[in-house]
Amino acid sequence: MSQTSSSTPANSNTRGSDHRKPSLLDALIPLLVLIALLSLSVFFYGADSSYGPNQIALLLCAGVAALMGMKNGFTWKEMEGGMLHGMSLVFGAILILLAVGALIGSWILAGTVPSMIYYGVQMLSPQWFYAASCIICAVVGLSIGSSWTTAGTLGVALMGIAAALGLNPAITAGAVISGAYFGDKMSPLSDTTNVAAAVTSNDLFLHIRHMLWTTIPAFTIALVIFAVIGLSSNTGHASADDIQKLLGALQEEFRISIVSMLPLALLLFMAWKKIPAYPTLIIGALVGCLIAIIFEPNATRQLAGGEGPLSLLKGAWHSLFDGYKSTSSNEAVASLLSKGGMSSMLNTIWLIISAMAFGGVMERAGFLERIVNWALSGVHSVGGLITSTVLTCFGMNAAAGDQYMAIIIPGRMFREAFEGKGLHGLNLSRTLEDSGTITSVLIPWNTCGAYMSATLGIATFTYAPFALFNIICPLLAIAYGWLHFKQMPLGKQEVLPEAEPAMEETRAS
Repeated sequence: MSQTSSSTPANSNTRGSDHRKPSLLDALIPLLVLIALLSLSVFFYGADSSYGPNQIALLLCAGVAALMGMKNGFTWKEMEGGMLHGMSLVFGAILILLAVGALIGSWILAGTVPSMIYYGVQMLSPQWFYAASCIICAVVGLSIGSSWTTAGTLGVALMGIAAALGLNPAITAGAVISGAYFGDKMSPLSDTTNVAAAVTSNDLFLHIRHMLWTTIPAFTIALVIFAVIGLSSNTGHASADDIQKLLGALQEEFRISIVSMLPLALLLFMAWKKIPAYPTLIIGALVGCLIAIIFEPNATRQLAGGEGPLSLLKGAWHSLFDGYKSTSSNEAVASLLSKGGMSSMLNTIWLIISAMAFGGVMERAGFLERIVNWALSGVHSVGGLITSTVLTCFGMNAAAGDQYMAIIIPGRMFREAFEGKGLHGLNLSRTLEDSGTITSVLIPWNTCGAYMSATLGIATFTYAPFALFNIICPLLAIAYGWLHFKQMPLGKQEVLPEAEPAMEETRAS
């Protein structure tokens, strides 16, 4: 899971007698207009395009899609309903975004993030930092099943450590995302992993085992590249004097101690116990406030701008909605720690709502289904089918703006095509994860891309070239398809190792 569970999108096949089937041109016009407007947005505003211009493009194109739907017999009320349904799918994600913003602010005030940076700078070698960050996030993501939680906690701290060590923030973000998505993809606790298995009617653990064939090689290649980058990079590392100054500035502003790490330990424990993401994050943020009031009273009062017992409550409250503002004379520390708060996530929420309005109307008007059917029309081989599935999932991530829709819609549409090619459903579920789950973070207006950009503080297009696992995995899936490598035939029934003795007894009897 990368965010939170969503309900299945409304079935766009359900049309009244006055609803005409859309042509391919009908379906493509809103997408082509979107591509043109987004390109213009990037041309005009560059890295700032996600701070308003892209939202305008998405909402305008939602209007274009609605007009095309009305041309085919839909009413405005139905088109509006599609937009509202699309937005409803991400309400859970929006709650998590707000909770993560609150958590980051309170954890900085509590000294949790500063302590993680302080200890991490001393423990992690610059040469091995990228590979180590990838592994750490993979282990945590695997244990809790959430790339969002992993990036919002450890990812934030690792970005701070990278800045302290003078390392490339874009490469660091790529390493964090690569590890977080490996763990998310392979964890039985992940929502997206469960959704991919469910939509293709496969056993969850057989689905996970079948994913090993693409996931392990992709992760290994990514790790090797991160290690090579780290070992061959001789420039950009902070000097020992700069690091000592930064550590000293952290100690001046916060009480660095293991006690400050309690909110992190509690959050990981709650996630491991499968407590839902939103209450886990909110409780983690509130515990951070409690730690701040007890162990960081000076910083808390300073944030509140007053004295007295109530100023402690006010300062903790302020960290939840507006984050922490560092007063350190060290510019690096002030930049690292002045962030967080629910308010920091509002632009990302604006982007997600705009994207889902567009995706919702495209789904309701039947345009997404029409595009998928067109993608299948020219498929005549296993390699072509796998390639079409990967590209369709990537396209859905871009068009619908949400990874759940990029799993559910292609999963529903491609099911018969895989059976027609004599392929087991496990091949489809694996491909959905190799593309729908993994590539979502590469799209700036997708819920995942917007979240990672807001949380890690790096523009999506800036970190995307370094999200190596997320790039390599779909490419391996396509290569496997054309090579007919590890494509399970329809007639074969794979079983889990522990089930094999029982099956042998059944055959004997």
